[in-house]
Amino acid sequence: MARTRLALIGCGGMSRAHAGRFFNLADRLEVVAAVDVDLAKARAAAEVLPGAQPATDYREVLADVDAALLVLPHHLHHPVALDCLAAGKHVLVEKPLANSEAECRELIAAAQAAQRTLMVAYCMRFHPLVVRMKQLLDAQELGEVFQVSIWTEQHTQVPPDHWASSARTLGGGQLFSHGCHYIDLLLWYLGRPVRGTHLGTNYGTPWMEREGTSNVSLEFESGALGYHFGTWGAKGTRLKYSFHAHCTGGLLDARITEGAIYRIVGGEEQKIYDAEVGKHTENEMAHFLDCLETGAIPLTNGPESVQGLKVIWRLYEAEEQGVVADLRGCGLDQYCEP
Repeated sequence: MARTRLALIGCGGMSRAHAGRFFNLADRLEVVAAVDVDLAKARAAAEVLPGAQPATDYREVLADVDAALLVLPHHLHHPVALDCLAAGKHVLVEKPLANSEAECRELIAAAQAAQRTLMVAYCMRFHPLVVRMKQLLDAQELGEVFQVSIWTEQHTQVPPDHWASSARTLGGGQLFSHGCHYIDLLLWYLGRPVRGTHLGTNYGTPWMEREGTSNVSLEFESGALGYHFGTWGAKGTRLKYSFHAHCTGGLLDARITEGAIYRIVGGEEQKIYDAEVGKHTENEMAHFLDCLETGAIPLTNGPESVQGLKVIWRLYEAEEQGVVADLRGCGLDQYCEP
């Protein structure tokens, strides 16, 4: 079987998380180009990707590839992905898909028209601990789930003139940029949301134009609740990255930064699953390649991505109005064509 020829477009920080795992897929994947407007970054990426050639203009390499991985500032996702799809290339784009619903829908329509795969790089959907938690919840390992809480505490500081500090280029704040992973997971775990609230602040993260700290509470059709706390201002942490699923028979505790899931019933704690610590982007890329080879729809496809982002946009709007957000119609299975 011929290997998929890939262009890595954008050679900043997150690109290294991808590049460090490409070697696991060398029999299926050939990275032929590393592209960045900063030639030094493109060259640095190419040096760790055997056979890849550095370039500064993605349009110059599209004729030589089958697919593109976009690791770019958020406001560039839409125009660059649109160009790639128009050129007949499959696209794996870092989250979020785009900065507005109209842009997201245009990309989905473009992929359908071109009959090409469009996948969003929600790497947490492919993390072994996250996947195992989903399996345990679906199997009701500890009974029915009534509360899932997710904490992501980190220190991420950028200069005030950086694209990630701007609400326009980032697409919002910490919730939109990073919390979109965890809104997606709450929908995946708990189903259709009905209402929710968001409170965000840049107090403690003054480099952020919009919120650098975010608290989200969601209610689902089942009656279960979901919660996400995320901050880019943490100067210390105990929870780090943690998932707690409270069920009628006990607690499932996924300690992402430790690489383990614990079963806690009463005062007894038992490790029931462990996995290598890391982002596991190789699993995400393997799934992308599976879809290219079989024609399957990606697990993290465009329409489902829009649904998670719609939750965020509605939460932002309701926060500004001082009301509870109506989230009906935002389930992963409820995408409607315009």
